[in-house]
Amino acid sequence: MTVNSTSLSHRKYAIVGGGLMGRLLAVALAQRGAQVDLFDKGDANAHGSAARVAAAMLAPLAESVITEDSVVRMGIYGLSRWKELIGQLSTPVFFQQDGTLIVWHRQDASEAQRFTTHLERNCRNNALLQLPQKLNTEAVRDLEPGLAERFTQGLFLPNEGQLDNRQLLDALLLELGILKVHCYWHTQAHPDDLRKDQTYQTVIDCRGTGALDVWASNGANTLRGVRGEVIRLHAPEVKLKRPTRLIHPRYPIYIAPKENDIYVVGATEIESDDLSEMSVRSAMELLSAVYTVHSGFAEARILEMATQCRPTLKNNLPEIKTRKDKDLCDVMMINGLYRHGYMISPAVLDCALELLALGESKTALELGLNISKEASNQEASVCA
Repeated sequence: MTVNSTSLSHRKYAIVGGGLMGRLLAVALAQRGAQVDLFDKGDANAHGSAARVAAAMLAPLAESVITEDSVVRMGIYGLSRWKELIGQLSTPVFFQQDGTLIVWHRQDASEAQRFTTHLERNCRNNALLQLPQKLNTEAVRDLEPGLAERFTQGLFLPNEGQLDNRQLLDALLLELGILKVHCYWHTQAHPDDLRKDQTYQTVIDCRGTGALDVWASNGANTLRGVRGEVIRLHAPEVKLKRPTRLIHPRYPIYIAPKENDIYVVGATEIESDDLSEMSVRSAMELLSAVYTVHSGFAEARILEMATQCRPTLKNNLPEIKTRKDKDLCDVMMINGLYRHGYMISPAVLDCALELLALGESKTALELGLNISKEASNQEASVCA
């Protein structure tokens, strides 16, 4: 995606929310010559952001089982775009595109067959998706030698990937400094207050669940938090090479191996905005399930049990909303990335840049990202 830098340079933007989308946008705008002020109520390490508590898997085919085609298309777009975005940063970020391994225990074969049928149907409907490869014991051993004793069959989803979310957040933070973005951490700023400052061309709201008050005014897409729980483990005995998912009717989990024998394990998805500590039941289910995948996890060390709420709109789909008001600067609101934040954020980023530069987004039309334009009288009309 190419946006003419001259159309964004010499403009001044305020971004509220310094999580994944806020940092990506701040860096992209500053790279194009814009002046950017970034505000966040949390710290520079993103401890209050859903982006810090994530596995950062880039798996459009695997996610196609539970999400809409537009999200799948954004995920496919994001896989190639991440390489470009990471390549522009001053520090390296772990990025891997060695596919996803799906395994199941013998008693769950019928569940796996339903899953496989769903994936194959999605591939027929989207030519950009590559059919899953069915694996026998020998093929499982070739991909992940440590799993061959427990799993006699599986699926391999080529081209899917992952990145290290915390390395990325740190690298983006460093880039903000290099690009001289003015960052105001521990600052409770509200877009409506910043819009009164006529020095900004646009105020961009990337607050995630912090924007509940703004999105609640639109009954068609009420924002909510969906709780996720993950465990980070140090497991030198395991040696998985790629993200692995276990099909299970009750305890489906994902295992995302990062560098230095770190593994991010998760599965839980609870319709709640509760940010309290992980429950005993969730911890037991996650740890029991991951042990059934590889016995080496028995000696793993628990580094962290973390919870966070993913910002989710009523339809579970992302949206960009814009508004113009007399005597106030423009506002752009980005939200609803749900559980697919890292997978689809490059697509959302490029659509936002096109909107800021051109007032419209061809990429949004192609990918099916919802863009709504809200008039000053609060009457919204969908334009993309």
